Amino acid sequence: MKNNNDRREPGPGADNTRPAAPGPGPKAGLVPVQRGGLPVLIFPHLAVHDDLQHAVTTREGGVSRPPHHSLNLSRSGDDSPAAVTENRRRLQNALASGRLVFSRQVHGTTVAALKQSIAADDDLPVGTADAMVTDCPGRLLTILVADCQAVMMFDPQRRVVANIHSGWRGSIANVIGATVAVMQQDFGCRPGDIWAAVGPSLGPCCAEFKNYRDEIPPAMWSYRVSTYHFNFWALSRDQLTAAGLAPDRIRLGRICTRCHPERFFSYRAGHKTGRFAAVIGMRPK
Repeated sequence: MKNNNDRREPGPGADNTRPAAPGPGPKAGLVPVQRGGLPVLIFPHLAVHDDLQHAVTTREGGVSRPPHHSLNLSRSGDDSPAAVTENRRRLQNALASGRLVFSRQVHGTTVAALKQSIAADDDLPVGTADAMVTDCPGRLLTILVADCQAVMMFDPQRRVVANIHSGWRGSIANVIGATVAVMQQDFGCRPGDIWAAVGPSLGPCCAEFKNYRDEIPPAMWSYRVSTYHFNFWALSRDQLTAAGLAPDRIRLGRICTRCHPERFFSYRAGHKTGRFAAVIGMRPK
């Protein structure tokens, strides 16, 4: 898992000061585009695959009122249900085709495998899962976040997509590795064929864990970049490569959500907040 190259983002090292917010690195890949009038971000290394569609939303373009303004896509808070429904409709319309698929995220390691061979009813809920994998065209796997990492993956050889909700608990439990294992065992994917992207999330500048000795295993303390700050972006990259992905097929968004609460929902910036989405799926045939 460990890769000492590029482990520490710009910052002072292991002292008690807050690391500087990282700028875009050489493998940052997010670019802004408009999809059906909705501002979203995409990763160019995923966008080159014509049969794939994906997007990372911002908090812009919706109808929710403060503190959920404006494109809150989560029903778990106290936002107006009608506003969330409209926001989801706008996201659905912004994508070329397909149906948004959600799961109940609980910071666990359950991976839902949605197989085309099963031909499940499109209206069948996924249930509790923090990662989803499918070979079904038209299924737009949707992960909701507000500081946690969304990790999107695509195997163009087997035509399989995955989307992962990886907060700090999921990172510690290696939900990324669990998802790659399902892609291998259930869908026949080879890790070296998989492309991956890590969306905007809590950066090493703001991932502060004052109780890290009780919360984070000592084996992961090498990811500290100051006394209390951790680089979970580097951890995710290392977990992807440890699972067999090629480093040159991985892109990190390198945008800290807490540093940009005007653009993204951030639980650390304000506990009462909405959720933005990362969406990935194959176009229907």
